[in-house]
Amino acid sequence: MNKSNYHDPVLLQPSVAALITDPDGVYVDATFGGGGHSQEILNQLSSKGRLYAFDQDQDALENALSDDRFTLIEANFRDLKRYLKLYGVKEVTGILADFGVSSHQFDAEGRGFSIRFDGPLDMRMDQEAVLDAKKIVNEYSVQALADLFKLYGELRGAYRVAEHIVASREEAPIITTQTLIAVVKPLVPERYLNKTLAQLFQAIRIEVNQELAVIKSFLEQSVEVLHQNGRLVCISYHSLEDRLVKNIIREGVVEGKAEEDFFGNRNCPLKKVGKLIVPEANETKRNNRARSAKLRIAEKQ
Repeated sequence: MNKSNYHDPVLLQPSVAALITDPDGVYVDATFGGGGHSQEILNQLSSKGRLYAFDQDQDALENALSDDRFTLIEANFRDLKRYLKLYGVKEVTGILADFGVSSHQFDAEGRGFSIRFDGPLDMRMDQEAVLDAKKIVNEYSVQALADLFKLYGELRGAYRVAEHIVASREEAPIITTQTLIAVVKPLVPERYLNKTLAQLFQAIRIEVNQELAVIKSFLEQSVEVLHQNGRLVCISYHSLEDRLVKNIIREGVVEGKAEEDFFGNRNCPLKKVGKLIVPEANETKRNNRARSAKLRIAEKQ
């Protein structure tokens, strides 16, 4: 598999530049994918540096880098702390996470991530997981579907779309991406169709992979395993992800407000570094999937 075709790493230079504070340090690439970010991190490390990368997608394992300083862990990054402990790592110098779906996953017709192809309703990042898109579309109630379309896709008319899906599946199961698109298409004006389908597929994908729960767990663990002055670098692609990242940086928790002691002092272990970074025009022109990316950087105090 050609790694450059697998995934074009988004915001590669600014993310790695923000991450590396000590070339001798220990770093984590939480979302290995095609290995683009990992390779650039290794390029910036000394012979003493170490990099641990995580990926649960079996396809990504084919991209493993041949470098004595590198370890690829076949696991979801929600298990960050547990796997680092298995490798004898208690603290790290920096953690990078790119929350986007890889280009390979979108382009692999048999994975069911994209509205461009006719593939099975799957959308599993871990291909051994039990829950897939077909199960959600064909077994969730009207209310459950409407809730996830609204919450994870911010879809207008979520209940109406859910009702139509449930009515349609009673006539015949909905088992492919194009069948689902055909079911939804009559409900949406042509000019809004692509946006609506993107929101719908996003919502289902987030539910299949429990993406927000995974990110919440990962962010909380990141704060714990970073050593003092260690960096957390996150690339988000939609408001639901970005909101969690902003909150952990500002409040020290993924949801709600920072804890306060008796004297009203806020417990905020992270501090923001620099401003929000977005891709430059030449990157979005080269890689359309980078257009919604947002890079935020934090440092542990």
